[in-house]
Amino acid sequence: MGLINIKNLTFEYFRRDEEGNLEEMIEALKGVSLDVNQGEFIAIVGRNGSGKSTLAKHINALLLPSEGEIIVDGLDTAEEEVRLSVRKTAGMIFQNPDNQIVANLVEEDVAFGPENMGVPTPDIWNRVDESLTTVEMQEYGAHSPNLLSGGQKQRVAIAGVLAMEPKCIIFDEATSMLDPQGREQILFAARQLQKEKKITIIFITHHMDEVVWADRVFVMDKGRIVTHGTPRQIFKQPWVLSRCGLQLPVLYQYIDFLVNNRIVSNDELENVYGEEELIALLCHKYRREHERNENIENRKRLSETQTEAHSATEGILLNHVSYVYGKGFAQESLGLKNVSLQIGKGEFVAVIGETGSGKSTLMQHLNGLLLPQEGEIYFEGKDITDKDFSLKMLRQRVGLVFQNPDNQLFAESVERDVCFGPENMNISRVEAQKRAYEAIGMVGLPDTIYDMSPFQLSGGQKRRVAIAGVLAMKPDYLVLDEPTSGLDPVSARELLELLKRLQVEAGMTVVMVSHKLEEVAEFADRVVVMKQGRKLLDGAVKDVLSQVGALEQAGLLVPVGIKMLYALHREGVDVDVQMIRQEDILEQLLKLRRL
Repeated sequence: MGLINIKNLTFEYFRRDEEGNLEEMIEALKGVSLDVNQGEFIAIVGRNGSGKSTLAKHINALLLPSEGEIIVDGLDTAEEEVRLSVRKTAGMIFQNPDNQIVANLVEEDVAFGPENMGVPTPDIWNRVDESLTTVEMQEYGAHSPNLLSGGQKQRVAIAGVLAMEPKCIIFDEATSMLDPQGREQILFAARQLQKEKKITIIFITHHMDEVVWADRVFVMDKGRIVTHGTPRQIFKQPWVLSRCGLQLPVLYQYIDFLVNNRIVSNDELENVYGEEELIALLCHKYRREHERNENIENRKRLSETQTEAHSATEGILLNHVSYVYGKGFAQESLGLKNVSLQIGKGEFVAVIGETGSGKSTLMQHLNGLLLPQEGEIYFEGKDITDKDFSLKMLRQRVGLVFQNPDNQLFAESVERDVCFGPENMNISRVEAQKRAYEAIGMVGLPDTIYDMSPFQLSGGQKRRVAIAGVLAMKPDYLVLDEPTSGLDPVSARELLELLKRLQVEAGMTVVMVSHKLEEVAEFADRVVVMKQGRKLLDGAVKDVLSQVGALEQAGLLVPVGIKMLYALHREGVDVDVQMIRQEDILEQLLKLRRL
């Protein structure tokens, strides 16, 4: 028998009205069966609402089956007296770190689990040090979790579970709030725990690039397991993934393209497991004998790029803005340092940077949730700190969607939540409802969701409700902090296409924080790069994303397609390194067929 045995698992939950009457029965899981052996790395993938998180919560007995059974390390989760032991065996890391951070200091939070397990004090602190080092948060032990960024909080939550040394760790979309390097670090840590300590890893995700190193992958859709196999077996079924709202990892999209266009063969790809091997293969195959071009990155410096000037009386202007959290206290933390930035009307601006670089702090200054401690902020020529300036007007015209949707949702139903903003703008109840229904439809949610509690929804659905609540206010400026975090690929693209339409057709200014440079390349017009609270780069998308070395110094992972073009260019192959959108990069790679 394996560590985890699931047989014919079905889970139903019931939706009731305010008087407790049954309105609807929803079958979240339908006849799910799977076995997990000790020491395996299992990935469970699927679109938002496919049942992934519901399945995860059954494995550590947070939910109990309506039908079927779950055996964890020989313990039946249906038996109440063994559930604590089940949760010690299968530790869980949630999508939202605020749901599992409890202490005032980082090191105390990580120590909380082992303390409650009766681990001797010296061993507890050894575990705390080791766990924080694993997630690269060892310098933050004496910090308050409340002063950390969303990604940093997630690392603390992961460290807290690692310190308990369970036999199995369930990562429930645990990397969704991390930057690409942070995600890589957590994936590497998970693999090391599997290899060195034989800990079983169950990785719940819709990021297909995170499943490459799994032993087995289970694809879920509508509460069922649709298919399963090794990662390579799953990647050979792109039509199945597409039907389930998923897509191939970006690297494998390029591999698929190169094979289908006979640029490389399957035999040549036999030893290709990552982007470095693929780039090396292409460079070796298409190397030219003539003199190689110099790497233009060696001539570029990490410096600010000049952007198009806008009138000081339009848009949002930040002038040498600085902000420190906990200023004057022992745990003060830098948010922004001497940032000057102008957001013009009708722009689509992407703000990128590693976790903790100041992106969220910057976003909260744009609509006056945070006010500058040094410097000035002007909205359409008026200083937002003036006594006669209306911050209420600013927040109606500059809508802000938080990184964590739970910080924005509070009403008893989706409809009431989305109506809240417009109802506070002195418009009629009928008009507020009309706006709410339009906004809910715009973000791709069905009308059946109106009466549901927002807290019954998946993380991705909550995010879309939060966005709908801001869109219903019809702002002139829309500021979104990681809007595609937690969304499956299909939902993420639909949202980005909506944002682009709002910019192009309605003239709305869009400012979006993102960790995904592929999204930035396709949808944004301008990019601002942040690092350690400072603005490093600011310019047109092509100008900024072509600075590969600068981006890597800023802690960002450059898209594999751009890296391929630069590597081929250095080898003397005639490709245009200014191409940054995936479809344009593919067009450049077609040139290899003629060589």
